[in-house]
Amino acid sequence: MLLSGCVGFGEEYTRVAGFTNRDAGAIVLKGTTLAPRLGNAAHRVYETPMGMLNAIGLQNPGTARVTDDILPTLDFSETRFIANVCGSTIEEYAEVCRLFDQSPIDAIEINISCPNVKEGGVSFGNYPEASAEVVAACRSASSKPLIAKLSPNQTDVQENAQRCIDAGADGLAVINTVMGMAIDAESRRPVIGNVQGGLSGPAIKPIALLKVKQVYEVAGPLNVPIIGQGGICNATDALEFIIAGATAVGVGTALFYDPLVCRGINDGIADYLQRHGIARVAELVGSLDVGLADAAACV
Repeated sequence: MLLSGCVGFGEEYTRVAGFTNRDAGAIVLKGTTLAPRLGNAAHRVYETPMGMLNAIGLQNPGTARVTDDILPTLDFSETRFIANVCGSTIEEYAEVCRLFDQSPIDAIEINISCPNVKEGGVSFGNYPEASAEVVAACRSASSKPLIAKLSPNQTDVQENAQRCIDAGADGLAVINTVMGMAIDAESRRPVIGNVQGGLSGPAIKPIALLKVKQVYEVAGPLNVPIIGQGGICNATDALEFIIAGATAVGVGTALFYDPLVCRGINDGIADYLQRHGIARVAELVGSLDVGLADAAACV
């Protein structure tokens, strides 16, 4: 899957020579709020040694523009398109979901990492109760498949996952970006205009892998699928996430330096299955053997 914020509203990638939407199982559209947003002041993006910081600020044209003008231009016969819903209040989340529910969109990803303006700007996604309230409101507003995008910036991701499932989430995206910052030593000022931003890319892969494993322990027995994401750059990365418990994987930051990376990932997974005599990717999901690791921990 191509992750939200990295491919705009999907049509941008049709300009890349050699790219086809068929290379991706789904495209997650840019985060969308009820009203248009201009986003944060520059700088919004900063490359780090093993990833990228971003603080775009949810710049988007608003839900009506997306549903009325953008969605009709997308070819739904090529791949799946998933809306990414954002809001500053629970009521806004529900209304955006209601509008997307009336559209041809295939599913809705709920970005619960947005700040709750009624609670002083704290993130919905960092608190299980607040996360569940958002998911429940979206569930009541839409019959589309709902995917809760979990934040790594919280105390107990398993509790959050369970609460989101109980509230009506059909799937879980694990994880969102990790909060970080960069400083210009000469000016002694933050590089990012918003001071802090979300860190993505290979630097967060170990964190993401652990969160997928932890969430799978909750979601796996309930057959709730997980989209593993965070630093995937090649087939081996993708396979590690699947083994940890992901049903599907998402690629984001890697697209910035290799827009055709998904084709190589798909080919690499197919080669792995053939070499190991495995018929289906589903046989790999959650196949992590922690026996040796547990034994080593006891020594």
